[in-house]
Amino acid sequence: MVSSERRTHLDATAVGCMVLLCALWGLQQVAIKVANAGVSPILQGGLRSAGAVLLLWGWSALRGQRLFARDGALLPGVVAGLLFAAEFLLIYVGLAYTSASRGVLILYTAPFWTAIGLHLTVPGERLVRVQGVGLACAFVGVAVAFTDALRLPTWRELTGDLMLLLAGILWAATTVTIRATALIRVPAAKTLFYQLGISALVLPLASLAVGEPGIVNLTPVVAGSLLFQTVVVAFASYLTWFWLITRYPASRLSAFSFLTPLFGVLAGGVLLSEPITPALVAALALVAVGINLVNRRTPPLRVPEPAGAGTD
Repeated sequence: MVSSERRTHLDATAVGCMVLLCALWGLQQVAIKVANAGVSPILQGGLRSAGAVLLLWGWSALRGQRLFARDGALLPGVVAGLLFAAEFLLIYVGLAYTSASRGVLILYTAPFWTAIGLHLTVPGERLVRVQGVGLACAFVGVAVAFTDALRLPTWRELTGDLMLLLAGILWAATTVTIRATALIRVPAAKTLFYQLGISALVLPLASLAVGEPGIVNLTPVVAGSLLFQTVVVAFASYLTWFWLITRYPASRLSAFSFLTPLFGVLAGGVLLSEPITPALVAALALVAVGINLVNRRTPPLRVPEPAGAGTD
């Protein structure tokens, strides 16, 4: 039985949980690619959020948490929810154009955009030298990844990469919104409820607006991929993350986030037979080092590693 008291260092439970979470978050991009074969991308994101928000609502009710109580954070909650919805719209559509391996690598530039955003907006969140070095590593890695995309005869993959890059920026904007507004004082489950609830409303409407065909081939594999995203990632993994950051130093936990793009790239190569080029490996190494350096002095964050949730 794990004690509920605050720990100052990571124990075996925390390390094991973080490795598992990073593997799940890396696999999410593969699950999206698989489900895209049977469910339109934007609708898929909406279904994921709708299922997860219902699970979160039920879980909160069992624990006596009031998700609809006045909290003084409605406006920033709506803003965070809209940013979250836009982020996942870009993730799901972008992965229809680019590979899961490249997608997870580009998406996980979010910690760097977050560091810059917090540096500019939140007192006490100034970047230190080692974080600046991390940002430099990350941006070189992204440049290498985009250069790798230019080898293609068409710009289709590059278009998807740009969508995932913008999704990473929106993920960072969501984090900054939470850190810089009244949402910082709202229980984590309520913050997640804002994000999942608004995206569950916005994404299906966006799907209708652009004329997506919807559910076209709901095979067992497609259904299983959607179920994995909804139950395991958007609900269970986010709750586990919140549990971890209430008991362990968030900065130490965040240092593990470099594992997510590693797992994502490996999963794309092994499960989807996506090409893993030397340039992609070099970009992965640079981004991983950058994430580790940027998180050296990362303050506790109260948002899930998503992606979403990125994350989403």
